Amino acid sequence: MALPMEKPAPPQHIAIIMDGNGRWAKKRGLPRTAGHAAGAESFRTIANYCRTLGVKYLTVYAFSTENWKRSQEEVAGIMKLLRSYLEEALRDMEKNRVRFRFFGDLTRLSPELQKLCSDAQNRSEEYDVQVNFCLNYGGRDEIVRAARAFAQDCRDGRHSPEDLSEALFSGYLYSADVPDPELIIRPSGELRTSNFLLWQSAYSEFVFMNVLWPDFTPEDLDRAIEEYHRRNRRFGGT
Repeated sequence: MALPMEKPAPPQHIAIIMDGNGRWAKKRGLPRTAGHAAGAESFRTIANYCRTLGVKYLTVYAFSTENWKRSQEEVAGIMKLLRSYLEEALRDMEKNRVRFRFFGDLTRLSPELQKLCSDAQNRSEEYDVQVNFCLNYGGRDEIVRAARAFAQDCRDGRHSPEDLSEALFSGYLYSADVPDPELIIRPSGELRTSNFLLWQSAYSEFVFMNVLWPDFTPEDLDRAIEEYHRRNRRFGGT
């Protein structure tokens, strides 16, 4: 009898646009905040599953620079969920052993939430598996901020314009020292990147899935990884 084939190793870095919470709630006649609560539970499940698979980096789009346009009630609900998650993560940090990073401009968040983000990042530095939360994040905004920082270093004499390379510029991004994602998943049936990791996704494989984020399961992640392994990643070659 043939032995079952061993699964190929997962991508080192998976990124997910966690989309569809509002539509999930609307289909059930619930407020949008209920969809975000269900989406938070999906994140917990998928983050834990990624750890068991051996994924080293998980990056999730938690709140974009454009999401401030939503209703005050919805924004407050999202921030409350994030606060609860970080408080729980800080309590269980030794058990879960996940390293936290935050991509985005945190200065617009409440002082309490900024402190929770800082505490989570500082207290988890020694752990190996890393979760990157894109929070008040936009890909264009990230590139503009990096360009301004490089320009300031040129003005201060630390660099000259001729020094600029892709590798050097990458060091000015929120994702400095983090490898680019091999796989980016967008649930919910939408077929766009929505300003997510514009620089880092140059050679990522995208998998779009017609399932709302609160319904996203480990089996869906397996299907996305299987699709990733079917791709021929040529990086511009033949």
